[in-house]
Amino acid sequence: MSHFQPVARVPGDPILGLMDAYRADPSPAKLDLGVGVYKDAQGRTPIMQAVKHAEQRLLTSETTKSYTSGHGDAAFGDLLLQLVLGQDSPLLAGQRAGTTQTPGGTGALRLTADFLSHCLPGRGIWLSDPTWPIHETIFAEAGLKVGHYPYVGADNRLDVAAMLAALEQVPSGDVVLLHACCHNPTGFDLSHDDWRQVLEVVRRRELLPLIDFAYQGFGDGLEDDAWAVRLFAAELPELLITSSCSKNFGLYRERTGALIVCAADHDKLLDVRSQLASLARNLWSTPPAHGAAVVATILGDAALRTEWQSELDLMRDRVLRLRLGLVEALQPFGLAERFAHIAAQRGMFSYTGLSPEQVRRLRDESSVYMVGSGRANVAGLDEQRLGELAAAIARVC
Repeated sequence: MSHFQPVARVPGDPILGLMDAYRADPSPAKLDLGVGVYKDAQGRTPIMQAVKHAEQRLLTSETTKSYTSGHGDAAFGDLLLQLVLGQDSPLLAGQRAGTTQTPGGTGALRLTADFLSHCLPGRGIWLSDPTWPIHETIFAEAGLKVGHYPYVGADNRLDVAAMLAALEQVPSGDVVLLHACCHNPTGFDLSHDDWRQVLEVVRRRELLPLIDFAYQGFGDGLEDDAWAVRLFAAELPELLITSSCSKNFGLYRERTGALIVCAADHDKLLDVRSQLASLARNLWSTPPAHGAAVVATILGDAALRTEWQSELDLMRDRVLRLRLGLVEALQPFGLAERFAHIAAQRGMFSYTGLSPEQVRRLRDESSVYMVGSGRANVAGLDEQRLGELAAAIARVC
């Protein structure tokens, strides 16, 4: 008998499939706007100098390769809490917040999903429409009922009124996932006034907010990007935050992230953390150490932290410059107004407003690769070829 006979083949991940198609394309003019990684002017995903310097220091100072604890590197956890919540956060003084290190932000989301499933059974989770596709599958695989609230409409505009109206109908006690900044995949972010309105609905409906914070520093800066997270932490007794160091430290393959829990008091925080350690034990036992040690080394050293922040500022400024440059390049084709939203969006991604057919034509006719929804990774743009891209877009519009 064949034990594997019943095993069916499933379709590959569409973004990874896009990577394969891009690599196979022989065109010297091909452009990859699909995969969500930062790229420099040479089209490379660089290692930050602050990371290299931290790694050199670790190479000579590291004394063991033993396991970390179930919650990961303690120094990493403490310093990440300060980065996310602010060094003067009352939650830190009151010992109301704690981190559990995870394999990337995706691991933090999976740990959250298992925590909700095991410890808060029956709660539904509500995601923005659209959202990062992995959000959908992670929570569904954990057995949670997944619902959606409107975010960006068919006209490719942020619809805050529809979002608020939908959240008003979410059952009390359910979980609502919010993107702190640099919304993936759309690039449309809420204003401060919008966030205050969302907070009031969450409070009134007694919802549990889960804030996905994967891009701190890539929107408007480290402090500005944390504004909504800190607002919710200050105003609500309980909050879940998933944090990633993939983008802002460039540690994509080191899988460095964390789940941050904010609780009403220290005792309840310990209760929740005990459950997270137990759940993590059955997922990955203990998290990988290297990336967390790099982050802790950088954040714990004034000179390295300054170097890292300067590099991050340059990366963010480059992405913004590319956004503005593309809109300007579309001006001669009469398309600047139609695509003006690209300059107003934040982070690496843009919901361009291009249709699936237009995306297909860009790929087939000009070797420009982006996700079928029209989501483009702005960080993949070549500043010297914005005119070429604008002409290609004009040909399909």
